[in-house]
Amino acid sequence: MQHSADTRANPAPPTRIACVLLPRFNMMGLVSLLEPARIANYLSSPPLYQHEYHAPQAGDVVASNGMTLTCKPLPEKLARQDIVFVAGSWGTEHYTDPVLISWLRRQARMGVRLCAVEIAAYVFARAGLLAGRQATTHWSYLAGFQEKFPDILAAEQLFTIDGRIMTCAGSTAATDLMLTLIRADHGGPLVGEISDNIMHHPVRPANAPQRKTLGRGLDTLPPGVNAAIRLIESNLSEPLPVPEIARQVGISQRQLERQFNQAMGCSVVQFGLLLRLQHARVLLISTDLGVREISAASGFNSLSHFAYAFRKCFGRRPSDYRNAWPEQEEAPSWPGTLSKYLETLQVNQRMRG
Repeated sequence: MQHSADTRANPAPPTRIACVLLPRFNMMGLVSLLEPARIANYLSSPPLYQHEYHAPQAGDVVASNGMTLTCKPLPEKLARQDIVFVAGSWGTEHYTDPVLISWLRRQARMGVRLCAVEIAAYVFARAGLLAGRQATTHWSYLAGFQEKFPDILAAEQLFTIDGRIMTCAGSTAATDLMLTLIRADHGGPLVGEISDNIMHHPVRPANAPQRKTLGRGLDTLPPGVNAAIRLIESNLSEPLPVPEIARQVGISQRQLERQFNQAMGCSVVQFGLLLRLQHARVLLISTDLGVREISAASGFNSLSHFAYAFRKCFGRRPSDYRNAWPEQEEAPSWPGTLSKYLETLQVNQRMRG
């Protein structure tokens, strides 16, 4: 039975939140998880949550923004009510640690609640915790994650809860996940007060989308353009011809092209090319696929065409981009934003006009 913390006759011990931090974890995602729990304690008596920082190797762990947290070793004993959040960001797609993998499997067998935050979903996948389950990670890595682990039902949404195993896209999605967990444990009224304190309204559901703009405001796009974008996104490896897109959307090709140019500042073909190149660069940094395989998986019939288009868009060869985030770099590099690309297309069109 759900109830407010301050009305319980025999309060349970606080839920322990074990934050397992991996090198270059995202501080925003961690804070987004912990702040709702802190506010829950502020509003309740006795406290409902307590948190600790852990790491596979005890000591200082540096976040992606350069901040450092001192971590204890992995906890030896947790209760079923406790929650483990494994936080990992860029570089975690290649992170392997047999000690952590073994520890996670042991906690799963004991029924402890486990959550992979952002790119830590790769670690859970390697531990065999996500096979046959729905899972998510940050949208920029989702294509590579799906390619690498085809037995996992990858979904672009804020978070997933499958029994005692959870995944979260990170950043502000962590706030929605934590509020959902607090609601399940302590009821909606408390979550409402926490939301008021942190000015987070509404609390988004698990299946809310991670992205909305794609370089433009999708909420303001004509329905035909919006539907066409969804079709392009779902057919990146085998691009649909523009006449087929128009047919499925239910408008004429001429009307679709006119609406697309007005709304996005580029043609349907140009936009589809960019999304395929974005897809390719995710595969380059997050999978072990060869460049030729990535070219085919991104809908290119010719490796030379792929290499030319990639370099024109991002200023690097595909092989160079694969090594764009060497381990010794302090921060990742992600050249070529969608909005900048669309602005360039618009400038080129005005010059031709």
